[in-house]
Amino acid sequence: MTRTPFSASRIFSALVISIAVAGLAPALAAPATAAPGTAAVAEAGKGKVKLDGKLGKDHVKVNEKVDLKGNLKVLDAARADGTQTLEAVVVQQLQAGVWVDLANTSCRPNGGFSFSLSFSLSATVSLRLYHPESTLYAAAYSSSTLTLRVG
Repeated sequence: MTRTPFSASRIFSALVISIAVAGLAPALAAPATAAPGTAAVAEAGKGKVKLDGKLGKDHVKVNEKVDLKGNLKVLDAARADGTQTLEAVVVQQLQAGVWVDLANTSCRPNGGFSFSLSFSLSATVSLRLYHPESTLYAAAYSSSTLTLRVG
């Protein structure tokens, strides 16, 4: 009699584990088979870009606006000719070790962009520029972090 509850709990545990494994198996197997094909397509044919930006000031007061101006350069000369698309550019702030999107705009390849930012708290703010992957160009980050003192 004492073995019946113990056996039922073992059966229940085995059932839960098998359901969990069955649910995870397709999720684990799918990236392994699909990733090489999509990664090869994503890298082949994507142009490379470079983001550069500069803050108008390195120290501002709370709620004072500061301009961030920059450009999106296409590093692949073949892709730069005749491109009339608009590409996204995002300003990100480092918050608790995570890059968080603050503002976004768009610009033409080999073109300039501008942001007007303000902050409501005194702090030292770390910013970077980000270009998300598009149909023509690979993702890119600014090579340096921009530091702004707000106070």
